[in-house]
Amino acid sequence: MNKIQIEDREFEILIENDNICKRTRLIGIQINLDYENRCPLFIGVLNGSFMFMGDLLKEITVSCEVAFIQVSSYSGAKSSGKVKEILGLPDDIHNRDIIIVEDIVDTGLTLSHILKELYKQKPASVKVCSLLLKPAALKEPLEELEYVGFELANDFVVGYGLDYNGLGRNLNDIYRTKTVVPSAS
Repeated sequence: MNKIQIEDREFEILIENDNICKRTRLIGIQINLDYENRCPLFIGVLNGSFMFMGDLLKEITVSCEVAFIQVSSYSGAKSSGKVKEILGLPDDIHNRDIIIVEDIVDTGLTLSHILKELYKQKPASVKVCSLLLKPAALKEPLEELEYVGFELANDFVVGYGLDYNGLGRNLNDIYRTKTVVPSAS
């Protein structure tokens, strides 16, 4: 399936699942090396991270714990810039090694809000693992962004946990909005 339609948008394939799996495996290997003899707490940011987090954890061989939080700043296809309350933030992270797992980092506003709340509990360390990063959309640098699967242009993407109006999360591949080329007249 090279093209798909979700509601009013047409999408074309950007990253095939095979490539996602290979990159996830490599990230897992790096995390295993970095956290040898430690027990990190992976915190998945719902809803988008669920597929990536599930596949990433299958690659993790060090002892670890898992938690999920839910926060949103999206409205349709654009970040609203306003972060809603974080639901489910663990309250026992003092002196813990934390790895936040994101599906995508674009503006970084949501992630900055999450980090601010996490640091209030004085964790030992905080790193971010994101499947996708849109460097051109970042509003400020994020020092904690340690593990990145793929860097993207500032396209809107869907699939593998990412959605458009709640749809498309179940797709195995990642698709981007198809660019409409105006016809010559």
